[in-house]
Amino acid sequence: QVHVVESGGGLVQAGGSLRLSCAASGRTFSNLAMGWFRQAPGKEREFVASISWKGRTTYYADSVKGRFTISRDNTKSTVYLQMNSLKPEDTAVYYCAARSSVVPTVVSGEYDHWGQGTRVTVSS
Repeated sequence: QVHVVESGGGLVQAGGSLRLSCAASGRTFSNLAMGWFRQAPGKEREFVASISWKGRTTYYADSVKGRFTISRDNTKSTVYLQMNSLKPEDTAVYYCAARSSVVPTVVSGEYDHWGQGTRVTVSS
């Protein structure tokens, strides 16, 4: 079993930045692909970004490409989501997920372990 805990959410003005962190435990972190998803009020959960076990392969949703950066530190069993140039439409609960594979995907159903989420609110 993998335990995933997100942190770093909060309230920020449009144009600002936040960095989300996700700590995973319970399994060798370097064997896991990791992903970030988000769910806005009244909307379905959507893919944001994902990263392979060594960090060499990353995927981004078109809506965040160029603004968000996913990275990981396997020595700390932590994955990060640096969010810059935030927009009000980025407001959502952000979830970190772990996949029992070294290969990342963009499909939420292919991730096995999820955190409780951290809320990000971007004011205009």
